[in-house]
Amino acid sequence: MLVKLSTRPAVRRCAGSGVLALALLGAGLPAAAASAAQPQPDLTRFYRQKAVWAACKGADRAEDLQCAKVTVPLDYARPGEGTLDLALARYRATGPSRGSVLLNFGGPGGAGINELASGGKQYMDLTNAYDVVTFDPRGVGRSSPVSCGDSRDGVATAPEGSADIGRPQVLLQQLRQSATLCAGHSGPVLAHIGTVNAARDMDVIRQALGDKKLNYLGFSYGTRLGAVYASLFPHTVGRMALDGVDTLTEPLSEQGLAGAEGQQTALDDFLDWCSTDIACPFGQDTRTAGQRVVRLIRSLDANPVPTDFGGSFSGQDLVGAIGQALYSKDLWPSLERALAYLIEDGDTRRVLGFSSGGAFVAPVRQEGRGKGHDRKQREGGLVDAQDVPADNLPAALMAINCADDPDRPTAARITKDLKDLQAAYDRASPVFGRFRLTQLLMCYGRPKGTDFVRDRVKDVPSDKMLLVGTRGDPATPYRWTEETARRLGPSAVVLDNKGDGHTGYSSSTCVHRTIDDFLLYGSLPSSGSSCPADGKAWSSLAKNTK
Repeated sequence: MLVKLSTRPAVRRCAGSGVLALALLGAGLPAAAASAAQPQPDLTRFYRQKAVWAACKGADRAEDLQCAKVTVPLDYARPGEGTLDLALARYRATGPSRGSVLLNFGGPGGAGINELASGGKQYMDLTNAYDVVTFDPRGVGRSSPVSCGDSRDGVATAPEGSADIGRPQVLLQQLRQSATLCAGHSGPVLAHIGTVNAARDMDVIRQALGDKKLNYLGFSYGTRLGAVYASLFPHTVGRMALDGVDTLTEPLSEQGLAGAEGQQTALDDFLDWCSTDIACPFGQDTRTAGQRVVRLIRSLDANPVPTDFGGSFSGQDLVGAIGQALYSKDLWPSLERALAYLIEDGDTRRVLGFSSGGAFVAPVRQEGRGKGHDRKQREGGLVDAQDVPADNLPAALMAINCADDPDRPTAARITKDLKDLQAAYDRASPVFGRFRLTQLLMCYGRPKGTDFVRDRVKDVPSDKMLLVGTRGDPATPYRWTEETARRLGPSAVVLDNKGDGHTGYSSSTCVHRTIDDFLLYGSLPSSGSSCPADGKAWSSLAKNTK
């Protein structure tokens, strides 16, 4: 489903591949619903908080951005057994305020504060009536960030090399070791990460902001978070807009195939565009450009190149970087130049600029991390921005997606079916298939996730919610918008964006205006209304690592 991060034509499906993936990963029994389904203990002290705002610390913080924190229970079923602090940031309303609108930019694993600080300009119209607020969800950014350690721990956080696919016992051992590493480096928050708990955190945040109802704008994974909130707290849903709608029902196996297919379509479009430029690093023959991309990835997997940051850059790191850049056509010129620098000079710096939002980028050891960071993380306090682990985004993406999905393949299933599953993902995309399959397999060895999202988020009796789906979205295919709307019931109003790119708010003036009109004035289009593919984009792009 990773910050916002991902273009284009409708996702192409791979015949029969979904059945195979389900056969492998459907063997897990659904876990019991999260603690939200059980009688709740007294949470009064958490709901009595008021956010105290002050200037954000750090030279990288945007002017006028204010920061605060809210304390939530580590475990909502046992609130007396530990707490953690969530980092918040806001731009204050410029006029009379009717409260707050809370933003989540996606991921999962995206740190909201960094995104609002760097891309807040496009949300300034909302400050005509609201404080524009965001937060780092539990396990993300400054809010008790999870980590799988750095590459010097001796065990990769993701399986390396296709040879391991032919040696399933070696792969299984790697996956178990990776799960153990992630648990060891993440602290107690890892056992309580996931969308159900994050949604409950949002209700505590709502109360701390002084709002009777939650006004909300969520992108990509943030739409899943919004839908889960609406299911848990339907009577406190205010004006809720969900852009780039995530699936609530498809298992990770199906999501991975959809993502691989969508990104392959976007890559094909990019190469068609690139080949018209004499400077295209893959040449002017569109028939061979795709083959050259595959050869480059395999070469880097076999012989990673060093980076200026002390780590190495592999072919799979390149796949993650390309995937991020394909989320918007506005990024294509920058991607073309970055790939040219990589191919011609071995310069990874520009490609790494895209990789910051990708999964399984080789972690870079950050100076200054040590006992102070570990103590604050384990005590649940806010972590300083410079001490957030370099691998937090991919580590959080894995942890949250695994926590939200109850399916787990058994060792026997992996041993028996792994080659067939790899073939299905390779058919979906020769470039992105392995990357997506690796993300899927990383759930092996972790506790089963909740079945709450899949089984109980439906027929929500809330006020109307606006759902935006983009026809050419490579990360969240339009059919997910329709499926989620049916799941949520009559409260869901669908806006059909005929354009390309991941999410519409940042790439379509029509979508941008429609969402703003709903949040500011309560004006909703008729369900099934559409926005044209006008090609007019806002300068700051919402990105997602879905």
